Amino acid sequence: MQVGSSEIVIGIDSSTQSTKAVAVDVATGAVLGEGRAGHTVSGGAGRESDPREWWRALGEAVAATGYAERAAAVSVGGQQHGLVTLDTAGEPVRPALLWNDVRSAPQAAALVAELGRETWAQRAGSVPGASFTAAKWAWLRENEPEAAARTAAVRLPHDFLTERLTGAAATDRGDASGTGWWTPAGYDLDLLARLGLDAGMLPTVVEAGKAAGEVLAGTGSGSGLRPGTLVAAGTGDNMAAALGLGLAPGRPVLSLGTSGTVYAVTRGRPTDPSGTVCGFADALDHWLPLACTLNCTLAVDRTAALLGLDRQAVEPGGTAVVLPYFDGERTPDLPYASGLIHGLRHDTTGGQLLQAAYDGAAYSLLAALEQVLVAGGEQIDAGTELLLIGGGAQGRAWQDTVRRLSGRPVRIPVASELVALGAAAQAAALLTGERADEVARRWGTSEGRLLEPLRRDDAALERIADTLHRSGSLFDQPVI
Repeated sequence: MQVGSSEIVIGIDSSTQSTKAVAVDVATGAVLGEGRAGHTVSGGAGRESDPREWWRALGEAVAATGYAERAAAVSVGGQQHGLVTLDTAGEPVRPALLWNDVRSAPQAAALVAELGRETWAQRAGSVPGASFTAAKWAWLRENEPEAAARTAAVRLPHDFLTERLTGAAATDRGDASGTGWWTPAGYDLDLLARLGLDAGMLPTVVEAGKAAGEVLAGTGSGSGLRPGTLVAAGTGDNMAAALGLGLAPGRPVLSLGTSGTVYAVTRGRPTDPSGTVCGFADALDHWLPLACTLNCTLAVDRTAALLGLDRQAVEPGGTAVVLPYFDGERTPDLPYASGLIHGLRHDTTGGQLLQAAYDGAAYSLLAALEQVLVAGGEQIDAGTELLLIGGGAQGRAWQDTVRRLSGRPVRIPVASELVALGAAAQAAALLTGERADEVARRWGTSEGRLLEPLRRDDAALERIADTLHRSGSLFDQPVI
């Protein structure tokens, strides 16, 4: 390992609503500068964004770090699953379909019905849901055949940005594993044929630790990056966050953001035919079994707004159950679901309802925790701590909810912007020859305050499980 004391890298997180960039000292892990720029996401039935906005935001965020011209390497972590369709000139055919666009639920169901859950789990590692790129491509072919016919290249969000930087059509195994058409042996040509997609339309999967290319002169990003700057392969946001924490196998993470995720790095390849656990690859040579919910911090904040309360104004007690499935739900697999409140009494308070929304949002993640570890062949005991990350991790109400419903100790890493830090670690590894997770462990990114466990609230868990079980046909069809 050779670490230059003045070497600087930039890690980029192109997320659903904004792009963040951090300039990091390779030797110490110190964050020297940060930048941020926003995106526009459509409302209504779908969730779409213009990829050119991501490119503009990347340039603004990187320039705002103040270190673009000094960066020796850069890497992009991006939101998973999004479908970017490009024409022969490399320009977007239409706005990108984002991970949380559930219009592709019927296509996902048809794909699963055609091949069966066991086959999908064994071949692609995951049973595709509405969020998966394969389902989104099937939706596009069915609903916008002219746009599909004009498509010359298919990319994921981070692929699109890496290609704009380097001119190379490149991706990595981590983000590729969320498409539905990647296997450990490469792209599944039979699955692609069933989807009407040619492998030549897809990017090359770059080996972990290798560069995708170098920053081209005249990219037009406005970032200030020097031509010739090394560009790592990049990866998906969850894989980048795992790198950013320097995760070793078997250490569980619960992430609280617009979406909620629970995951761990594992030695074994997960294959869960139930579809609860997605059998993703990590960005290196292990695996990243993950369960994801669509409704997390944003759903709880929306509940607080409806009640006219501050998001921290929770109260204990009561019998109410809130399932805040405002955008449908992925875990459990209920793409047509809407929000549900059950168990109201005359003495139910607004604060109790708000606490019930926190409980409902956290429940699915915690229920999937053991399945995530088992799917990857790892085991943890009841006293193993959870790493709590994401925007919600700093909120007292979220911290207390997770401790109360899990019965586990919770550690809050001091490091923030973990996706961007993971991308920075990936960039640094190009310079030092280390594994990216070793870089992050050297930086100490997972260190932070440890919160002692609370007694597990089994009564609340049972109320939520019972309500979910009895919701039945309420969640079977879209609300009209």
